[in-house]
Amino acid sequence: MSTRELTLNLRKRELRNDAGGHACWATVESSITVPAAKIAITVCDMWDDHWSRGAAERVAEMAPRMDQVLAHARSAGVQIVHAPSDTMEHYDGTPARARVLAAPPLSLPEDLEHADPPLPIDDSDGGSDTGEKPSHRAWRTQHPLLSIDQQRDGISDDGAEVYRYLRHLACRQIFIMGVHTNMCVLHRSFGIKQMVRWGMDIALVRDLTDTMYNPASSPYVSHEEGTRLVVEFIEAFWCPTVHSAGLCCPL
Repeated sequence: MSTRELTLNLRKRELRNDAGGHACWATVESSITVPAAKIAITVCDMWDDHWSRGAAERVAEMAPRMDQVLAHARSAGVQIVHAPSDTMEHYDGTPARARVLAAPPLSLPEDLEHADPPLPIDDSDGGSDTGEKPSHRAWRTQHPLLSIDQQRDGISDDGAEVYRYLRHLACRQIFIMGVHTNMCVLHRSFGIKQMVRWGMDIALVRDLTDTMYNPASSPYVSHEEGTRLVVEFIEAFWCPTVHSAGLCCPL
């Protein structure tokens, strides 16, 4: 395994005035260079199945590309944390699970205050675009197309555990990928909102995520457009985003 520095292009949105003095949202890009060993990737809720057929199909379509990105990043020395919520019993006793649990105790910081505006999409119907309603837990493990390196990776679905583990590893930058952007990626205890409130630098991998959004709901746009709106919402109010290509290094 080699260790190197990664230079990544971050994208966010800022409210500015245009030349005529009218308020408008502007895309702002910047770059950061971080030693790969100080970077962590959290893989959020990429389950083996889902109660929504549409959601399950999109996860299966995304998983091969995600696994490729993780392999490249891991080879450069990036830390990987797999966070398939509600499945920890499946991983009890594995080296990757034990590695997170072995992190030394650390007091959690007080939450920072942060504005929390409403999402730009209505997901109150559960967000399935294939007609199902949320009624059962269909998942048992992480998706089988995503490799877990038991000698290097960590496994946890608990934000406090993830925080302690990443602080123990002295990680300076977190990237989160997976599903679903408007729900778990934002709201899990290891997700964007809590990590921001704990003062951690986190960014969303915008091309390796998906929303739970039904085009029959407001704002009545395509599923893809709904995802784009949520990504832009995150860029405006929570954290920057990055494209997965920046995490791919020559093997």
